[in-house]
Parts: sequence; C-alpha cells; structure tokens
Amino acid sequence: MIQQITNFRAALAMMMSATLSLLSLMAYAQDARPSSSRPALSTGFRFAEMTGEELYANVCQGCHMSDAKGAAGAGTYPSLAGDSNLEVGFYPVSVVINGQRGMPRLGAMLSDDQVAAVVNYLRTHFGNSYRDAVTAEDVKAARRG
Repeated sequence: MIQQITNFRAALAMMMSATLSLLSLMAYAQDARPSSSRPALSTGFRFAEMTGEELYANVCQGCHMSDAKGAAGAGTYPSLAGDSNLEVGFYPVSVVINGQRGMPRLGAMLSDDQVAAVVNYLRTHFGNSYRDAVTAEDVKAARRG
C-alpha cells in the first residue's frame, strides 16, 4: 500500500511538473510575439525593416555579429566596430548597394531610405562616431554611379 502511494505521488509530481513546463512555454510564446503589426522578419524579396537598428539586427548581424566585431569560421566577416573605413559615407553606401568580396549586393533589396538608415546606424554605433549623416539623395546618387 505504501509503495502504491509513493508511486502515485511520484506520478502526480511528474504530471504537475510537465503541466507547469507546458504553461510556462505557452506564456513565453505569447510574450515573444512582435509587438507591432509588422512581421518580425521580412517576407519576400525586399526587406520590410525600416530603421537602421532593425536592418542591422535582421540583415547584417548574422555575419557581422551583434557587437559588429565580425567573425571567422566558414568565412571571414570583417569587424565594423570602430571602423575607419566608415568615415566617408560613400564607402559603406557603395558596399551595401554593390556588395564586396563575400558580401552580397543588397541594393535591389533595399530602398534609398533603408540604405541610408543602416549606414547611418553603423556610422554612429559600435564605437563609430561619424555624425555627418548619409541621406537618401546620397544613396540615389551612388546608385547612378
């Protein structure tokens, strides 16, 4: 009889633990939903993100990492942190539009405003303090060549 009570208590404890885990997972999933009506990631050929921070997080950080210090492994992804190459705004605009070495051309997937936003974000974050902002008109001019 005592063995049956012990087995019942163990089974009940396991069932309660599983139920609490499931409830916790469901609560976490509800909290993890995007707060805006826009999708968390782009769908389709063009990127939906509009701010430099959103674009960096969803497009760039996969290779350049969240701290922009780059990575090495299957390929080498250069650091953008404290990068003197970003001093002249035309250079990063050209790289984003046309690609360079292993970096793909993103110009067809980004509007002029989006290119300016991500370049300005890079130039003012991660130890970079270049305050002369790139404009959508600068990007348009760079696209023309």
